[in-house]
Amino acid sequence: MKNLILFLKGVAMGAANVIPGVSGGTVAFITGIYERLINALKNIDLEAVKLLFSGSFRDFALKIDLSFLVILFLGVFVSILSLAKVLEIAFEQYEILTLSFFFGLIIASVIAVSRQIQSVSITVVISFIVGAAIAIGIAFLPPAQPNDSFIYLTLCGVVAVCSMILPGLSGSYILLLMGNYVLVLKAISSLDVNVLIPVALGCFVGLILLSRLLAYLFRKFKDATIAVLSGFVAGSLLIIWPWKATIMEEFAGKEKAVGYIWKMPQIDFQFAYSIFLIVIGFLLVYWMERKSIKPE
Repeated sequence: MKNLILFLKGVAMGAANVIPGVSGGTVAFITGIYERLINALKNIDLEAVKLLFSGSFRDFALKIDLSFLVILFLGVFVSILSLAKVLEIAFEQYEILTLSFFFGLIIASVIAVSRQIQSVSITVVISFIVGAAIAIGIAFLPPAQPNDSFIYLTLCGVVAVCSMILPGLSGSYILLLMGNYVLVLKAISSLDVNVLIPVALGCFVGLILLSRLLAYLFRKFKDATIAVLSGFVAGSLLIIWPWKATIMEEFAGKEKAVGYIWKMPQIDFQFAYSIFLIVIGFLLVYWMERKSIKPE
């Protein structure tokens, strides 16, 4: 049963990572597996490689918490492969309703993540403001043009996976800003290895590097680190606001998104459905937090 629950947490993380503005790290955080995930990834080092190639597989598995990583990431990969096409269609045909559901998820995530701060201080408050300012600043960055070069795709993987495991900072949205979100989403749907291999390589490198930094920050400055992550979550609400228009401009004969215009919603049936989905999203995260076990 524990393995099934862990697999489902991986499924939820994978689903979150596909959506621009939603973070799989937030799911890991509110379901109590975030620090265990960071520490497991941190332990993938030269010593672990030596254990593996010397035949000490049991010691290798224990060092990196292999069973935990395999079950969790199996859920992530199954979710990404199965949901990529569905979510692509949902965004094309029901953008406002889809964003409304995830807006509700993120509102609840702000509360869930910030509740893990044990002691409020000036440093914690400033850290929260800095995190929110970074996330809000990202919302105003114009998306770049698509680029399918090997080096750029690898860099996309590094940056995207770093943001994927930071609660509130969406890896999918970072890919959108870097111009390659649609390219990678289509590559997942069609299993285009020419795109997926360099992105996967970048993801691996990014995971190893960031996990070490986060493990250190959690060990030395836990409340301030959680406050920054809470700020990321709060700031991402601007990115996922359902009622906004994309500003398009033409460059070299092609239209390119250069920003957004945030609007107030019209009071109609669609607005009522949107509010309903916001509430459902909020209650889903609230239920996950209430049911989740203490941090592993």
